[in-house]
Amino acid sequence: MTDRQQQGGARLSTTPEQAFGGLPSTLAVAGDATVGGGPSERHHRPNTHTEHDRDDHVMSGQLNPLGAAAGSTPLRLGTRRSALAKAQSGQVAEAVSGATGRRVELVEITTYGDTSREHLAQIGGTGVFVSALRDALLGGSIDFAVHSLKDLPTAAPDGLALAAVPLREDPRDALVARDGLSLDELVGKCQEAPARIGTGSPRRRAQLNAWAAAVGVRIETVPIRGNVDTRIGYVRAGELDAVVLAAAGLSRLGRLGEATEILDSALMLPAPGQGALAIECRADDAGLIAALGTLDDPATRAAVTAERALLAALEAGCSAPVGALAAVQRRTDGGSADADSALHLRAIVGTVDGSSVVQLSVTGAFGPEAASEQAAAALGRELAARMLAEGAAGLMGERVQ
Repeated sequence: MTDRQQQGGARLSTTPEQAFGGLPSTLAVAGDATVGGGPSERHHRPNTHTEHDRDDHVMSGQLNPLGAAAGSTPLRLGTRRSALAKAQSGQVAEAVSGATGRRVELVEITTYGDTSREHLAQIGGTGVFVSALRDALLGGSIDFAVHSLKDLPTAAPDGLALAAVPLREDPRDALVARDGLSLDELVGKCQEAPARIGTGSPRRRAQLNAWAAAVGVRIETVPIRGNVDTRIGYVRAGELDAVVLAAAGLSRLGRLGEATEILDSALMLPAPGQGALAIECRADDAGLIAALGTLDDPATRAAVTAERALLAALEAGCSAPVGALAAVQRRTDGGSADADSALHLRAIVGTVDGSSVVQLSVTGAFGPEAASEQAAAALGRELAARMLAEGAAGLMGERVQ
């Protein structure tokens, strides 16, 4: 691990600017189920970089693509019932209301992933948090839906459009450890027994175990499920020494300060699409697609397209031990030509016990034109082919058929 610095209570091995070229502040979270026309409480993630109001950044100067008055029928946004899902859906609702001039109301929908008590690795993970929302879209009971993009199956659904991928939150993972300890400090204090670290993700377990073997320390990764309160509760109750969660989720809940370390992506690559949101609507609703499209961030869309194309080419589900992170690397010589920017993609596949890993990277061109999305997908497939040639298929267990 490299030197760390303080940020909102969590120690960072690199600054967000170094890792991702700057990250957005959190959107305002709507306090009520209906958004638009009134004040709302704002929760800001502490950052060392210059913060800006993401609503203003995305919406400034936008016309109303739907031509609707604020008092017209509200748009219905489908969301899962979890606190995190409602928080991030509320953020999107406020942005959509600003873009369209229409009120947005949240429609809570229970998914199979919310009700099953099985570990995600057992129920497959892919689509378990998404299918019910998509059924509601196709059935017309909601107008659009917000998903955590990492939960989306890689196959495009018939009749639906991915209308927007907003600016990405920090995609990295966060450690919440007892006594405010970093990962290095935690394993250093656990001399009599291995440090017990909880996570429901085979990807995180694989990389934690590989790291422990590489540096010569002992840990025990413990499969867990539950919401943020449940998972952090294991640490507070002394049942576990630490848990690993997505930094973006903690940030959107206003709880990033509870993290004791933001894990460097050199130690742990995130799940493909982690930290990004996906906004879906029906493919035949051209007006809504145009309105939602004002929230789209081309660099984020290109990055997650590359990550998800790699996942699809590996024929791996979202619960497979696969980590991937792409980022647009802008010119730093004062030039402004996007054609000279590059998209850098890193990925890792490993066994859950960490004994075998394949980790590679690739870089390709990035531009603002529509072809950049196809180029990003091609980059993901290229890296997947290289990883398969290095034996990645044998490390993932059962692959998606």
